[in-house]
Amino acid sequence: MMIIKICLLGDGAVGKTALRERYLGKQFTSNYIMTIGADFAVKALTINERPAKFQIWDLAGQPRFSSVRELYYRGSMGALLIFDVTRPDSFINQRNWIDELWKSNGKGPVPLVILGNKSDLRGESPDEISNEQAIKYSQDLSKETLPSGFKTPYYETSAKSGQNVDEAFQVLGKSILSFVGAQQ
Repeated sequence: MMIIKICLLGDGAVGKTALRERYLGKQFTSNYIMTIGADFAVKALTINERPAKFQIWDLAGQPRFSSVRELYYRGSMGALLIFDVTRPDSFINQRNWIDELWKSNGKGPVPLVILGNKSDLRGESPDEISNEQAIKYSQDLSKETLPSGFKTPYYETSAKSGQNVDEAFQVLGKSILSFVGAQQ
């Protein structure tokens, strides 16, 4: 069984913990406590008919935890990069998250999937990030990551409704297996 270490990255309160909990089959709640440092979960799954196990590292998004996060990046094989569609700042900060991961994981560029979370709140913020903006960003990032051997797809998600949550994790797993296989 292949062990796949992944990180959930993004600013504080974008819904990383809620997405992880939804993926693990737990019910949505709006009352999450801020992650301090990192939280960890494991889930067995099948990717391309191969048994695998995700080690899911949910990293604190607040700037004061940046020095601690570096420890948790080591050995990461990929990441879900999450922003809140109603918070433009969380979208703008994505590049910082990518750079932090690739600098600290010991591997350089690794597969990413960008998630615009809280799609159930669309229409509640005049400054929200449009689907088109996020798709354009993922296409531009894919041009950068293709030489490393992977595209960077984008999905809108909602931990509340479950929209695209399982699919996002599956797509990341498939991308990682393909990327690792190409390097061997």
